[in-house]
Amino acid sequence: MATFLATLTPMLTLFFCIATGFVLSKTKILPSSAGNTMAKMETWIFCPALSFMTMLRHCTAESLSTHGINMIMAGISVAISMAIAIPLSGLFIKEKNAERGVYSYALTFANCSYIGDPIVLALFGEEILAYYKLFCLPLLMVIYTWGIGVLIPQNKENGSFMRRLFNINTISMLMGIAMGLSGLGAYLPKFLTSALDSLKACMGPVAMLLAGVTIAKFDFIGMLKNKKVYIATILRLVFIPAVLIAFLFGVKTLANSVLDISIGNDVLFLCFFATAAPLGLNTVIFPEAYGGNAETGASMALISHTLCVISIPLLYTLMIAIFGTPFGT
Repeated sequence: MATFLATLTPMLTLFFCIATGFVLSKTKILPSSAGNTMAKMETWIFCPALSFMTMLRHCTAESLSTHGINMIMAGISVAISMAIAIPLSGLFIKEKNAERGVYSYALTFANCSYIGDPIVLALFGEEILAYYKLFCLPLLMVIYTWGIGVLIPQNKENGSFMRRLFNINTISMLMGIAMGLSGLGAYLPKFLTSALDSLKACMGPVAMLLAGVTIAKFDFIGMLKNKKVYIATILRLVFIPAVLIAFLFGVKTLANSVLDISIGNDVLFLCFFATAAPLGLNTVIFPEAYGGNAETGASMALISHTLCVISIPLLYTLMIAIFGTPFGT
């Protein structure tokens, strides 16, 4: 029960921020442009600040050598996710259109950054967050290449491979890694690191306010009636993470016994927080930005963010019962 409550607290905090954003938008206290402004602040300020400072402080040659195998495991997990999601999306939407792309994306990727980052930070601290972000790096690379491509209608320009890959958040992460590995981060002015620390603390709450504001734009009752979204949400929150964790456990066991490569259970928890999170806001932002239908994505965000308040604490408690306490806590 203590483990469940410890995980439930940050989930309820985030959910409160979603509800606040929803109410402020519905009551017109926030202007109609608020969502767009918050999205730009998240994209260009808060999330890059978090990525940069986390990597700067905790990405060293020692941590990379220790956790490099986790990045390989992450690559395996995203390949399996795509293998599951692409054929499953065809069962939801028969035609190869933009809405089918939304289901492909939603079943492949969870909200590993906006939800996973603040949960891992709240439960384990900044050092484990750095390891978590290294684990998520292969996922982010696929998100910003293939993932964004399937969300944009086919008649729209979605940018080159390199342009989608080297976005501001990936660049910030790579800069933090470079400065962490080189030791140059120690020479940054105190005022700059203090300012970036303050900015990165805004990432989680503002992201959840943005979720509430985005959801408020659409018909609330209509979104709750989409039965396909409930099925997709259960697959995203429970079934797909379970399959991935079971597969990685098999890979880990095989590597330990046959190849004599030591891989701990911590990687299973990294996979859990990266894949058991709710559906992300990209399924709303990109279709809307390019003239597509964002209502399916908004419905996914509403339902999955609501149900994950219970699913993540319950599944995390089950994970501890099966695999033990992670990260030496």
